[in-house]
Amino acid sequence: MNVTYTKPLPVVDSLTKQYWENARSHRLSVQRCRDCGDRHFPPCDVCPKCLSDDQDWEVVSGRGTLLSWVRFHRAYWDGYRGELPYDVCLVKLDEGPLVLSNFSGNAPENARMGMPLRAVFDDVTEQVSLVRFAPE
Repeated sequence: MNVTYTKPLPVVDSLTKQYWENARSHRLSVQRCRDCGDRHFPPCDVCPKCLSDDQDWEVVSGRGTLLSWVRFHRAYWDGYRGELPYDVCLVKLDEGPLVLSNFSGNAPENARMGMPLRAVFDDVTEQVSLVRFAPE
């Protein structure tokens, strides 16, 4: 755990509380509609497919496929200045939803679209664990 974490931290509210509790236990989860079964991320009050408000959280495998990535050379928050450049990746989970995250460390030298990835967790504070992705 990094006790000197200086980057923005999530705001945990009633909508996201279960996600962050699962992440703290190193389990990746996505919202799932109880009416139509649609899995989606990020969370929302209603299902983006059928508009039902009957949502729940489902723990997923954490495996996915790299769709794209970008290297940022500008720090939009002061906490990122010391890590420039840093990489952000777009991952399609095996269960369907897309997740925007970071690689665990730098982007792999052999990064390519379609590369299999797996979720890993970075315990950045006593209360918050962030999902990152590493090559499978």
